[in-house]
Amino acid sequence: MWPLDRGSKKPLFEQIVDEIERRISYGEFPPGSLLPSERKLAEQLGVNRSTVVLAYAELRALGMIESQTGSGTRVTKHKWGITPKHTPNWHRYVEGGSFLPNLPFLRRIREALQKNKALIDFASGELGADLSPVKEINTLMDENHYTEYLGYDNPQGFVPLRQALVAYLEHYRGIQTTESSILITSGSQQSLYLITQCLLAPGDAVAIEDPSYCYSLPMFQSAGLRLFRLPVDDKGVRPEEIRSLYKKHRIKMVFLNPNYQNPTGTVLDPERRVELLHIASELGLPIVEDDPFSLTDYHGTPPQPLKSADSIGSILYIGSFSKIAASGLRVGWMVAPHSVVERLADARQQMDFGLSVVPQKVAAQFLNSFYFRPHLDRLRMDLLYKRDLLIEALQKELPDLVSFSVPQGGLHLWCKIGTEVNDHKLLEEAIRNGMIYVPGSVYGSDSGYVRFTFARPKAADIPLGVSKFAAALRTVLG
Repeated sequence: MWPLDRGSKKPLFEQIVDEIERRISYGEFPPGSLLPSERKLAEQLGVNRSTVVLAYAELRALGMIESQTGSGTRVTKHKWGITPKHTPNWHRYVEGGSFLPNLPFLRRIREALQKNKALIDFASGELGADLSPVKEINTLMDENHYTEYLGYDNPQGFVPLRQALVAYLEHYRGIQTTESSILITSGSQQSLYLITQCLLAPGDAVAIEDPSYCYSLPMFQSAGLRLFRLPVDDKGVRPEEIRSLYKKHRIKMVFLNPNYQNPTGTVLDPERRVELLHIASELGLPIVEDDPFSLTDYHGTPPQPLKSADSIGSILYIGSFSKIAASGLRVGWMVAPHSVVERLADARQQMDFGLSVVPQKVAAQFLNSFYFRPHLDRLRMDLLYKRDLLIEALQKELPDLVSFSVPQGGLHLWCKIGTEVNDHKLLEEAIRNGMIYVPGSVYGSDSGYVRFTFARPKAADIPLGVSKFAAALRTVLG
């Protein structure tokens, strides 16, 4: 919502009238579009409802809006003039697109965070400013002035970055590859989007973990894919389930996050890894391995990716800087057979003509700098500290109501509430209390699960945030 100038001599209701009139004239509120209710707009603007009632009355007198019982308040559909003018039915277009919107819970979380910057944020799946290498990246940017021509770059991505990734992947992840088999993307989600749009077709069946971050991404349904679940236990997915799904539904691809899985934090068991690769080889079944969290392993000995043992090219491997450095760089990568990289690079070029070369240069310099390894060591130590703060606070505030397994890496703690609870009511009460998190049902679980991301809030805010959550839970439980 727009800010009101409370120091102005113009009354607040007139400011609201002027702003709505301006947005109607600009087409932001087209004829026929539904406006917020008086109560809702008053809440969003932080004014008394009577102020909005007065503003809406003025707009109705001007003939700009009309209200009907049961239908709400809408922008008037017809404007006066010699020739009637018809605005496109934007609502029909918005509802008719094939790319689905985010899940309602995620839209509510985004709205709450935008509205209230003071919320203690256990929802955003990224590093907080205190964990990101801000000083190091600023130093690199100060030391390296970009004087070259900033034109369109190679559609596969900035060559020096792909060269740096070849060394990085071999040293840190045990993956042997070449720069021609790497595609630079704007992050893991763009990698997944390109795969679903270019390598699969509507009606294809794919398998995802249950629960899974993939379940929160409508891009799978937007692509017309049929989703089948692979249950995750304390050892990860069970490979025999993949064989069963293949026989029953002819699944064409499997999407996995085997190391510190999001949201559960589990690590795929070594014996299951061997069996999984054997089944993929036997069935000729591609596996998409998303590996954003491995280098956060708190003890500095991250489990190896499936890709490191992939001798026949079954694995499409996805990584990014978002969970280990800076999400704002928007730099990710995919390791795949060259023919796949070429196909996806061609599609991506149709979308945006390639990524900005500036963040790619920064990422390449950071990977090659002496700052990178100390940053990882510091990140692991700080994440471990925050994890322990969160666990200690939960054990203090909710010892009998919340259970969890302690992760050894990653940014999240997956919790089960030990009694039946309404996810919607609990989230709304938590927001009212001043904290926010992600309900587990976003990831496909039953109600009563919660994902806390402890990388985002400041360490000092973690106990307070848990206290606010505990108060919300007790209120909802009565």
